[in-house]
Amino acid sequence: MFLRHKPSGDLVEIVALNELVDPFREKVTGRFHSGEELQDAEPFNKSDLIFPSGEDLPRCWVDPHYRDNQ
Repeated sequence: MFLRHKPSGDLVEIVALNELVDPFREKVTGRFHSGEELQDAEPFNKSDLIFPSGEDLPRCWVDPHYRDNQ
């Protein structure tokens, strides 16, 4: 799965999808998808990632209390 890195605008290939959907994890392992060489995997803050269309990540992926009343 590819997401966009908000600070740089580059695409990030998510390596561990289970980390992405776990609301208790603030970081996810991914690698920048730019250039011809495969980049090394590194941690990315979920708060710095959006879908390529510009939409934010679902709340249930980033907030462990998403079911609580507001």
